[in-house]
Amino acid sequence: MEADKIKDSIKRAAQDLFRKFGYHKTSVNEIAKKAKIAKATIYKYFDSKEDVLHSLLMDYIKLSVDDLIHSNTPEMDEEAHLNVLIMKTCRLSYTVCNEFIGWDFIRESANSQAFLKNLSNELEEMLVSVFSQLTDLRRQENYLQRLRFLIKCSKSIVFSFAFTSVSDSDVRKNFVSFQKEILPYLVKAAITI
Repeated sequence: MEADKIKDSIKRAAQDLFRKFGYHKTSVNEIAKKAKIAKATIYKYFDSKEDVLHSLLMDYIKLSVDDLIHSNTPEMDEEAHLNVLIMKTCRLSYTVCNEFIGWDFIRESANSQAFLKNLSNELEEMLVSVFSQLTDLRRQENYLQRLRFLIKCSKSIVFSFAFTSVSDSDVRKNFVSFQKEILPYLVKAAITI
């Protein structure tokens, strides 16, 4: 049980520092100091700072996906439901990048982009599982393929405008544009036979 407390302490310290300074500007020494442990203790539980970030993000994403599963949405058709879920997923992806990693580091570092791609693929797997549980479209043979198409397109579009936007207001404008002008067509393509 003590090990769980130490890991949680490390993750809480890292989360605070990542949000305040960004992933790139936070050192393992600072995480250890904030968690009130020795630097070597961090390496006892995590292989690297990236591993701490991954664990932290997976906890956050799993909690958010659980919220998606259990959120009470009024009765809506499958198209509207998928629209809502994809937008929540896009906001989740943006929050992960904005609050935990930092856009400057993501834009400048090939390592962070590879890390983000792996994380995004894990999120995709979770979402396909969740979406297939939430809809009646499972009965269609190629539903999961079309669902993957929808998620891949959505995340590619969201990441492309997040990477190329200059300011947060640009990102917000692009989210609105994506939601109103692109997403309805992607969802319709995914659910139409």
